Amino acid sequence: MNESTDDPSVEAVTLEFRTLDENSRVAIVTLNRPEARNAISPDLAEQLPARIRDADADPSVRAIVLTGADPAFCAGFDLRDVGSGKKKGTNPHPGYWGALPPTRVPIIGAINGAAVTGGFEIALACDFLIASDHARFADTHAKVGMIPGWGLTVVLPRLIGAGRARRMSITAEFVDAQRALEWGLVTEVVEHSILIERALQIAATIGANHGPAVSAIRRLYDEVAPLGDSDAAFELENRRAREWAAARAAERAAAQASTSERS
Repeated sequence: MNESTDDPSVEAVTLEFRTLDENSRVAIVTLNRPEARNAISPDLAEQLPARIRDADADPSVRAIVLTGADPAFCAGFDLRDVGSGKKKGTNPHPGYWGALPPTRVPIIGAINGAAVTGGFEIALACDFLIASDHARFADTHAKVGMIPGWGLTVVLPRLIGAGRARRMSITAEFVDAQRALEWGLVTEVVEHSILIERALQIAATIGANHGPAVSAIRRLYDEVAPLGDSDAAFELENRRAREWAAARAAERAAAQASTSERS
């Protein structure tokens, strides 16, 4: 790990907005400790969920892009903080599972470089990932004498299969962007120089869709995930679809009634 040169006046996580159209925007959340390869310091650990919540609370935001300041996405926990006692294993539970808080809108992980250990878990908390051709992924918990606590052993096998997930965790080997694409860990690999541009294009595609339906579909994926391909999963999806259709019909009827009253 490089020696930290954190400036207390510089935010460890930044938030900016890009306009999609007159009614919608995309938020870009950036891990911003480039001199430490965006390693997770106490400030970054505190600011990341706060920035995600700030972005999600803006009703004009239709998607969040999460990335890192070059050259890395996130090198994991800053081991100097762990060794000094600044990072303790007794941290209070934040009230949600995983590295990121639950959100109304999708989070696109734009992986610009190495995503390692805790940084890998932050990436896995996104809805899906696109990667720069500079991206690399590794779970080095075993190398540094730790074990995952942000859902890696739950999420990673779903994406790449149990054997590949176990291999990554037990060997601590790095997986490059192209292999990550072949394994299904990322959905797309692009040239490094156009990574954010491509992420914003995808965000604009999401923004053109029906916002409440996007949110409902994301919740449905989360609901059915523990059920696998069982009958219970199919039944739950079908029930949610019928509930949604009924709610939409009621909304249309109310809108028509309101229009009739004004005319």
